[in-house]
Amino acid sequence: MSEITIAVAAVAGLGSFLAPCILPVIPAFLAYISGTTITDLQKSRGPALLVNRLNVVMNTIFFVLGFSVVFSIFGVVINSVLSSTASGLTTSFNQVGGIIIIGFGAFVLLSTRMQRLNFEKRFFPQNGRTSYPLSFVFGLAFATSWTPCIGPILGSILTLAATTPSQAFTLLLAYSMGLGIPFIVIGVFFSRMTGVIRAMSKHLRYFSFVMGAFIIILGILVLTNQLASIASFPILNTLLLG
Repeated sequence: MSEITIAVAAVAGLGSFLAPCILPVIPAFLAYISGTTITDLQKSRGPALLVNRLNVVMNTIFFVLGFSVVFSIFGVVINSVLSSTASGLTTSFNQVGGIIIIGFGAFVLLSTRMQRLNFEKRFFPQNGRTSYPLSFVFGLAFATSWTPCIGPILGSILTLAATTPSQAFTLLLAYSMGLGIPFIVIGVFFSRMTGVIRAMSKHLRYFSFVMGAFIIILGILVLTNQLASIASFPILNTLLLG
């Protein structure tokens, strides 16, 4: 069960990264927080090129650390608040949590059709002089204020964590890794990724449908207390073993 929920959290983190209002702006955003542009990298040579690349990578790492700290704190808080009472309320937690997660999935699906739901709110500090602490602050702001790109997906993982508070920290850490590792990969290959992201962006119109369906299925599994069953692949075993 724990391995499955951790894998789900990591996939949800990757799903947040691939959201249509996140992925296309990542190169520009990383350039903004690092004070380095793709043009700067293309024009620089020798030691200057190495310094610019290192600057992008280090600022990206501090940015990822910022939102990872916030999500991990969420996990610790959920664990400390709910762990003592969850054992006696597991069924109720699963029912309520499953309904909430299904609601988040429905929101993701409906947001593609109802423009009133398809809005976002962002807050980031004004970038004056680039620095690692400032990139860390950007990460803190990203975790708490960028919606709906990560809101419904993160909300689903937070709800899942509430139904299994003993794993809350691990789940939020896995979510952070699923979201953060692609950021760092783009930071490392910053000058080469713009074209790749532009090509991927053409297919992002299908993202909301896929992710919405994924979240709804997750909610149904939590609601029916069947999340662990996907680890044993009972349908596949039935087909193979008759």
